[in-house]
Amino acid sequence: MSLAAYQNSQDLSVLSASPVQLVRMLYTGAITAVQTARENLQNGDIRGRSKQITKACSIIEELTLSLDKERGGNVAKDLNELYVYMHQRLIQANIEQEMAPLVEVQKLLETLLEAWRQVPDETPAGNPAATGGSRPSGATFSFGGSDEVLEPRVSLQLSA
Repeated sequence: MSLAAYQNSQDLSVLSASPVQLVRMLYTGAITAVQTARENLQNGDIRGRSKQITKACSIIEELTLSLDKERGGNVAKDLNELYVYMHQRLIQANIEQEMAPLVEVQKLLETLLEAWRQVPDETPAGNPAATGGSRPSGATFSFGGSDEVLEPRVSLQLSA
């Protein structure tokens, strides 16, 4: 498969994905970037490590921006704090060239991805960006006795 065909395939996957699927894609991309950064750190590839950590940081920033803090309540607040923490650990790993923060962030991302895999997929037709309609109902999470709605708000820019 040519690079252009692969890019078109990736673009189609993103454009046809539901918000929940997009969140999963972001987590998967961040996990891959952190894993590659770990491999680059082990191999002494400073540039490669830094590039992958920067990529993971960018994905985490996108996840942070996608939080619906109005409707997400404490869940969105807690995720925001976790994203800030992971970002700080990635920066620490990059500056100090340490493996431990990378391992920690990868485990956190894998745990979050597993949780998002439990959320039912939404159909692309339910995606307000695709239909111009209202938002699909989000997953309801229960923490400490209060049910809160968590809806991913994800916007991705595709390179031309």
